[in-house]
Amino acid sequence: MTTYTLLLILILIVAVALILIVMVQNPKGGGLSSSFGGGAQNIGGVQNTNTFLDKTTWTLAIAMFALILLANFAIPRGNGENAPQLEETLSGVETTQSAPATNANTTKDSVQ
Repeated sequence: MTTYTLLLILILIVAVALILIVMVQNPKGGGLSSSFGGGAQNIGGVQNTNTFLDKTTWTLAIAMFALILLANFAIPRGNGENAPQLEETLSGVETTQSAPATNANTTKDSVQ
C-alpha cells in the first residue's frame, strides 16, 4: 500500500468523524449536552460534553488540513516509472492542426 493510499484512507476516516461530531452538536448550544439533563444542570460532565465536542471538532479539522497537505506531497507524479508509459501512449496519438474557427455572423461593420 502506497503512502498516498494510506493518506487518502486517513482523510476519509477523519472526514466521516468530523461529519458525525458536527452533526451531534446543536448550533444553539443544546446539542448532546441538552439531552443529558437540561441547560441549568452542569453537574456530571454536561458542560464538559460541549468542551469535548468543541475540542474534537477543532482537532479533527486541523488533522484534516494537515493530511490534505501531506497528501499533496505524496501524489504519485509521472517522473518515475510511469513516464515511459505516458510517452508511449502519446506517441500513438496523431496531432492535427485545424484552421481557426471563423464566425459567419462577423461583418466588417461589427469590428471596430
